[in-house]
Amino acid sequence: EKVFHQEGLRLMLDPTMTVPNYLSHVDRRLKSEFDRLMVYLDPSTRKPLITIVETELIHAHVDGVLAKGLDELLDGSRLQELCLLHTLFGRVKGGLDALCKAFNDYVKRRGTSLVMDSERDKSMVADLLSFKEKTDLVVDESFRHGEKFVNTLKEAFEVFINRRANKPAELIAKFVDSKLRAGNKETTEEELDILLDKVMVLFRFIQGKDVFEAFYKKDLAKRLLVGKSASVDAEKSMLSKLKQECGAGYTGKMEGMFKDMDVSHDISLNFKTHAQKLNSSIDLTVNILTMGYWPTYSPVQVVLHPEMVRLQQAFGQFYLGKHSGRRLHWQSTLGHCVLKASFDKGKKELQVSLFQSLVLLLFNSGDVFTYKEIQQATSIEDAELRRTLQSLACGKARVINKQPKGKDIENDDQFTFNGDFQHKLFRIKINQIQMKETPEENTNTTERVFQDRQYQVDAAIVRIMKMRRVLSHNDLLAECFGQLKFPVKAADLKKRIESLIDRDYMERAENNTNEYHYVA
Repeated sequence: EKVFHQEGLRLMLDPTMTVPNYLSHVDRRLKSEFDRLMVYLDPSTRKPLITIVETELIHAHVDGVLAKGLDELLDGSRLQELCLLHTLFGRVKGGLDALCKAFNDYVKRRGTSLVMDSERDKSMVADLLSFKEKTDLVVDESFRHGEKFVNTLKEAFEVFINRRANKPAELIAKFVDSKLRAGNKETTEEELDILLDKVMVLFRFIQGKDVFEAFYKKDLAKRLLVGKSASVDAEKSMLSKLKQECGAGYTGKMEGMFKDMDVSHDISLNFKTHAQKLNSSIDLTVNILTMGYWPTYSPVQVVLHPEMVRLQQAFGQFYLGKHSGRRLHWQSTLGHCVLKASFDKGKKELQVSLFQSLVLLLFNSGDVFTYKEIQQATSIEDAELRRTLQSLACGKARVINKQPKGKDIENDDQFTFNGDFQHKLFRIKINQIQMKETPEENTNTTERVFQDRQYQVDAAIVRIMKMRRVLSHNDLLAECFGQLKFPVKAADLKKRIESLIDRDYMERAENNTNEYHYVA
């Protein structure tokens, strides 16, 4: 016993002795002692002798081995050495528990560094998927898919991914959007489906599923309305995965969006037949959106081209003639057009947003326009007009020129039609700005989520109080935590309780301010 005790200490204190080498040494020592037993010693001494070797070389140094080398082995995905570590630790009491805890701590540490680093937000989801794949491989190959390790890995991911509230949910939604957009040629449909399954694993860990829903729905609406969806099959496959995970209530509105698109397609075909009598040079396609299904868009009043106005009015009469009692509200934000343009080097087709088309059509009636004149003629809101002019005069396809040159749009800038414009493609897409998220859009989406959460908290409190009639403050909080599906702080619940008391939904007990009564 003393020999093995000193041997273990000497090796662990040796600065040149790495953990993989120590594990190999212990493995060889166990085998050599077993072989010696078989040849020279009485079989009855086998168990006490091997127990001594295990105790002095493994059990006594469990914490030291984990502290000295586990991170390095996991970082390098050294599966064979990790498998040996798992085997040796499995021979001593508490060894696997210590390994499991150290593995859990490692996953939380590494995961937290990925989630909390805002500078790496763009690659966060890809990094998380890679980290999940790497740790899954360790659990399956090295830790033999032990239930204890499977559960600890799941628990560690749930903890660290929610340490940064809401952002991971938003970024996962945006990652899915980037993969489902047209032009994503990185993957085949089979590879995309496998990737979406992996994303769903991360989705299960996040607590703010309402944040994911809000951003996913916003991006889905853009893909459908601007015609940027790569595949309807992939879209419906993702929707089916979400439905399976969260139930029909979670995806009901998104499924409604697809129904609207199908109905709109049929209505547009019927209108085209009807519009032949109008002798219009414009081919109009309209998407009829059910207000409750789609994200909320702020109404924008812009000055449309007279021919567009004529066709809008004709469509209104056609549609309301078939569906009396309904009201149409025109939304210009995600409208898009294909303009035919004649340049010195030949004709081109420009795929542009509605706002871009309103600016470009001005140049049919004049050669030079100032920023103020364009704003007056189109009534496009200031920030939106600056973005629009930037995309036309400062982007890759500069169909108009800006004086003075520069990336920023100033009030005194002048714009002229670029007759010398040339491009290798016949149809040029300039409306990518419609797919880009503005800071205001991000803020509005987040604010809507928090507003919806307030309504859900209020509804939960009233529902609980209606059923219980009388409850103490702590019991009410406990029941709310149990019912709400998103993370909420006790201080926020207290504010909602105060609001409901002010609105006479409930009241405090006269003799006990810590007790609430439901007001029928």
